[in-house]
Amino acid sequence: MGKGVIWATAEDLARNRGRVLSLYRQILRSLNSPSLPLNLAARLAKKAEARAIFMLAAEERSLHNIDDLVDAAHYSLSLLRKGELPKYIQ
Repeated sequence: MGKGVIWATAEDLARNRGRVLSLYRQILRSLNSPSLPLNLAARLAKKAEARAIFMLAAEERSLHNIDDLVDAAHYSLSLLRKGELPKYIQ
């Protein structure tokens, strides 16, 4: 991660910014996939849930928790690309 041992430093947060924004955009794009069994209202609701999760996660300062959140986002993105809904968004 970076220089912080337990808590993220400003450098750590800046270094992760691009990766997190990329994951956020990819997840929102994947929720628009026609392979997901969602109508328009459900898609908008799932996007709102994803935004809320990312906004709450933006407050996190623990390096281990940040790594876990990024791993969970990668896993959720892989499920969305397969046409499945991740459990925490269902």
